[in-house]
Formats: sequence, C-alpha cells, structure tokens
Amino acid sequence: MPFSKLGLSAPIVKAVNELGYKAPTPIQEKAIPVALTGKNLIAAAQTGTGKTASFVLPILEMLREGQTQRKKRIRALVLAPTRELAVQVEDNIAKYSKHLNLTSLAMYGGVDSKQQKQKLIEGVDILVATPGRLLDMYTQRAVHFEEVEMLVLDEADRMLDMGFIEDINKIIERLPEDRQNLLFSATLSKQVRALAKTAIYNPVEVSITPDSKAKPQIDQWLITVDKDKKSSLLSHLIKENQWDQALIFIETKHGAAKLVSQLEKRGIKAESFHSGRSQAVRAQLLEDFKSGKLNLLVATGVAARGIDIENLSRVINYDLPYPADDYVHRIGRTGRAGASGEAISFVSKDDFKNLCAIESRLGHLITRKEIEGFAPRKEVPVSILNYVPKSKRNGGNRNNRNSKNNANKRPQDKR
Repeated sequence: MPFSKLGLSAPIVKAVNELGYKAPTPIQEKAIPVALTGKNLIAAAQTGTGKTASFVLPILEMLREGQTQRKKRIRALVLAPTRELAVQVEDNIAKYSKHLNLTSLAMYGGVDSKQQKQKLIEGVDILVATPGRLLDMYTQRAVHFEEVEMLVLDEADRMLDMGFIEDINKIIERLPEDRQNLLFSATLSKQVRALAKTAIYNPVEVSITPDSKAKPQIDQWLITVDKDKKSSLLSHLIKENQWDQALIFIETKHGAAKLVSQLEKRGIKAESFHSGRSQAVRAQLLEDFKSGKLNLLVATGVAARGIDIENLSRVINYDLPYPADDYVHRIGRTGRAGASGEAISFVSKDDFKNLCAIESRLGHLITRKEIEGFAPRKEVPVSILNYVPKSKRNGGNRNNRNSKNNANKRPQDKR
C-alpha cells in the first residue's frame, strides 16, 4: 500500500516520497488512518518501526489548513522523554512538512531558553518538548495551551520510567479537554495503561510487535565473564572482530568515563555519552557516531534513550539493564527495517536475578558464549524462566514489613 492510500494529502506524500519511503511500515499502516479520523489512539511499537511518522504525518495532515497567528500559542504538542528524542522528532517534522506552511520547535532543558521563547513569540504550530522544560516555560507564561488541538505522548513508557508522571499529569490538566490524544509506547505496561486511562478517553488500540517478543532480526547472545574482566573482554572483541561500530550501554557516567579511559589505554578510540556532558557536546558526538566518524559510543541508559540511529550493526550491554523492558528497548536500536543486528550482553554471577527477569520477559533463553581466556571464576547458572525473588514470594518476606515495597523499588539511579 502506498502512502497516498492512507488519506494523506499530496504535499505530505510528496515529501515522504522525496525522502525515499515507498510504502508505510505496519505501524504506520495501522495508526495513520485511525489518527486521521480524529479518534484517540494508543499504539504499541518498538523503536525503529517507523512510529515517529505514525503520529507526525497525521499531525501535519490535521493542521495543514491555516497557521496559528497568535504568539505563544501552539496547535499540537508532542511530549518526549529526552532532549535527543525531541530534536529527532522535530527534525522529522521539518522534513515531512517541507511543502507545508507549518512551523515547529524542539524545546528542552540544558540550553538557554531565550531562543526558544523568541520562536514561540513568532508563532509555532507544533511544539516538541520534554515535560520539565515545558512546565518551566508555561510557568513563565512563555507558552499557552488554550489552542492545542492534538497531544502526543511519545515513548510513554520511557517517560514513566524516568519519573515524569507528575509533570505529564500537570500538563494534561492544563490542556483543553476538546483535543485528540495519541500515545505511543514500546510496551503497554500496567503503568502505561493507567496513564492512558486517566488521560485518553475511549481510545482505539493498535499493536504491531507482540509485547513479549524481541525483534527476530537481532542475533542475541550473552558472554559469561567476571566483572573485573569486562573491559579486557570488550577490548579483545573489538580488536578480534574489527568492529566498525558499536553502541555500548553502561549504568553510570563514572563507569562510562572509566571504560573510555581503559579502552584508550589499549589503543581503542571511544567517547562517553551521559548527562554530565553538555548538550552541545552530546549533539556533536551523536552526529559523529551517525556519520561513522566515531565508531564506539559508551552511553548510560538514561542519556541514550533518545538515540535513534539507522543501520546500527550492534549494541553491547556492558552492564545488564534493569528493568527487563529496558533490555528490549536497548536491543531494538539495532536490526531495524529488516536489517540484521547483533546484541551482546556481558553477564556475571551477580547478574543472575536480572538475567532471569530478562529471559522470562523474552520467553526464551539467550544463546551463551564463552570466550577463551575470559571464562568466569564463578559460573553463571542457567536462568529460571518466570523466576520470582524470595522477597516477592508468598506476599513477601515475613521478617520485613516493607519487603513488598522494597522489592518493587528500582535501584538508585546513579546516571
């Protein structure tokens, strides 16, 4: 089915074709026609499936007639979890709207707000914003919501994981009730459904990828290794396999800086990507990584949540992610659009419970490999699918009144 059959107008279809897209992806084919009817929508789609166009194209179609004339007013609002994702979404809006008289702006923290305020004064149809910066600008009366016709919650599960639920609710409370709502998420968890229930009335639900399956184009395997040997193992794999590109996930920014230093001592060029680096530096690193100028990027999970790179050949879980859904998100950055990808995870005995959760989430065991010279001193047991920690069995640990709450808490974020 061509894009012209989805109900999109000629200027939008022309822009899409000029970008080289011939046919919609499954999520686009399902979501776009629903959105064009004006109905509320909840869509589940993994990263890399074309979900951005699934809401950007309907926004452009719905708003293409007329342009906002009143300063500081917006007609469509897209909430995104990170600066990087906000920039990428706005970049897509600019490309798809090249034949339309519409304006857009990406608004996020970490930069001087003067230019953003000036752009709002000049008039913005579509605003892509992170929740914190948007509320700050609203408090300063730099932006008004009374003309908002469409709201998009992009990467809803990511925003909830990052603790934005209160900010999101505050924003929604200030929006006009008569608006269209579109929610996109990689997973439709209980938390996402709870948000949708309070914010979205009578939505149509579409889902492409089964919630419990990772993408089949990705070759997943794990290497058992002791923690103190992980950097040496990574160096060995990079040199032995002559990797052209890899996105390496690590838990903390201190760990990222340390790993980059260790790699450089072994003659391997890499850069760290985390919240401790300025927005300008991160933007440049991302550009260098996309262009191939930089081959190895060591990123914390939080900082990397907005990274969207086509044709990424492999991701490395230097530290195993928590919770299990994060694993699916991470590996979803490779193997896109039918291309093959590789996801490698380093696992030590201390990661056993986390590994059980991930493999239970996937519904299968991940292929194991052991690299000669890096066999762990402490063997990593084979996972127990649907493993339940002691603290969650039989209503929790009887000796600890708060064990249930403690078991559900996420480890302290040190990113």
